[in-house]
Amino acid sequence: MDALLILAGLLLFLSAFVWLVMRAFDTSLLWGWGSLIPPITLLFIFRKWSKARTPVILGGLALGTMIVGLAQMAASSPERVSDIFSLRWMHAEPAGGNPQIRLAGELNGQSFNPQTAELIDGVLTLREGQDFYARRELTIRLPAQPAGALKLDVLPQDRQRVPVIELNWLLPEQDLPEARRITRGYSLRLNLQPVAPNKLAGEFHLVLPARFKTSLSGELELYTDRLRYRDGKLDTGYDSRETLGRVIEDYLQRRFRSTNVVMGELPPIRFPSKKLALEVATQVNGQKVQLPLELEKDDWHGWRVANDRYPALPRAQKVAEPARLEQPDAPEQAEPRNMLDRRVRFSLQRLLLNPDNYQHLMMRVETDGGVTAQGRFAGISKEGDLIIRSQISGAGEATFNLHAAEVVNIELLEP
Repeated sequence: MDALLILAGLLLFLSAFVWLVMRAFDTSLLWGWGSLIPPITLLFIFRKWSKARTPVILGGLALGTMIVGLAQMAASSPERVSDIFSLRWMHAEPAGGNPQIRLAGELNGQSFNPQTAELIDGVLTLREGQDFYARRELTIRLPAQPAGALKLDVLPQDRQRVPVIELNWLLPEQDLPEARRITRGYSLRLNLQPVAPNKLAGEFHLVLPARFKTSLSGELELYTDRLRYRDGKLDTGYDSRETLGRVIEDYLQRRFRSTNVVMGELPPIRFPSKKLALEVATQVNGQKVQLPLELEKDDWHGWRVANDRYPALPRAQKVAEPARLEQPDAPEQAEPRNMLDRRVRFSLQRLLLNPDNYQHLMMRVETDGGVTAQGRFAGISKEGDLIIRSQISGAGEATFNLHAAEVVNIELLEP
């Protein structure tokens, strides 16, 4: 409604100005051309008030309509008013921005110019192309996700605990990409430092054995999660499960007036989309809550919960409550948490016997055919295949059906 009032006011004001110019031309040709210049327009209004009165009154009504619309917008969404007057809407900006990637090299003998770079769940991925299957893709599987800076040097003679490197490239005449897996015999240097809020940046040098025709060197900046920020604030317009999780968490905190909200796992989501209906499981103040939520996306707000009218939490509550939640209620709670770590004694046999215990957990599966799938476990099919869902660059999802008999290595990545 506020946007309609502003638009109606603008149209009325434009009509009033055109009407005023027409009245000026009716007076004389000189007044007509002069009225197109603002100072002379004011002079015409004062000197020829009898002719200018009606258009001026219409212009006043138009200004009043715009003021009412802006006031309503400021009450509901002050950031929109700020964006309008700051003229940021005139400058196109890609959602979330792009990392600075200054790498030179080749992959499989072809020039490699990655556009996206991320290090999530211990997997460093460089992709060229925005399609479901990248034109060229380089993946480095590290032992674990680094908590801070990442410094790593690998020499060709190193044998133990070296990252696994995977190459993928898509030829024009093929529907599925070619893949190669390198476990040793390469040179790698990573020297990446944290950059707030969710990036690593620094040196990247990689040289694979000559038969792979792959080398890459330069400066690299990559994301460490699937959140994007703009001007220091979360970009809610970026399509990812993590973005939706933050939006829903903020909504629940304001709805229940508490920061003691623990989000459960979100159901599978397919992007791109403008509307989503989700069943969200969460804990609020220690109590389990199951809520059906509808989310919608627009150009102004990005993702938000439909019909969200809950006010922001007081600043004091936002600061005080998290500090209290970080302290454990009792020392004896630490031991049960360690006992619930399902990575201990995890195996394929345990997964097949009790698949429900590992639902939606991150795991990495390797088959004897050289296929490596990393994603969230979605269950076992009627044929007995493992179903792994893997998110690709935040905007797509791949589903792997892997025969249990072909699995040579399986690793649980979450407790």
